[in-house]
Amino acid sequence: MYDNLLLPTDGSDGTATVAAHIGSLAQRYDAMVHALSVVDTRNRFEGPSMGFGNQTWEDAERERAERAVDDAVGVLPDDVAVERHVESGVPHAEILDYADAAGVDVIVMGTHGRTGIDRYLIGSIAERVVRQSPVPVLTVRIPAE
Repeated sequence: MYDNLLLPTDGSDGTATVAAHIGSLAQRYDAMVHALSVVDTRNRFEGPSMGFGNQTWEDAERERAERAVDDAVGVLPDDVAVERHVESGVPHAEILDYADAAGVDVIVMGTHGRTGIDRYLIGSIAERVVRQSPVPVLTVRIPAE
């Protein structure tokens, strides 16, 4: 039923919870886990007073993304086959593109369940993926600390 599972991660708290879910699925179905983190290339800092150039921002984001993949893979059971990937672009779009290109059967990702102004201001990558994904998306609620 599931041969390829996608674990998108940004390295946030709760990764271990999501990795536990996908690890169980991978063991049950003898599936490959594709651990993916996206270097967000949208220009978040505009203006010379912000202190970061585009390359500095992207380098820091790439380090964060690589760490996020390593952390997620480190939580998976040892007997689970894993592919590690870091892509660059807009997170929800890269997740969907990767899922399509890799023939992913299901995407398993965390959600914080933000509502109201937080959801409006921060946005929800998980929500965009759920709405646009051609494959099932299993969302794992990450409890607030």
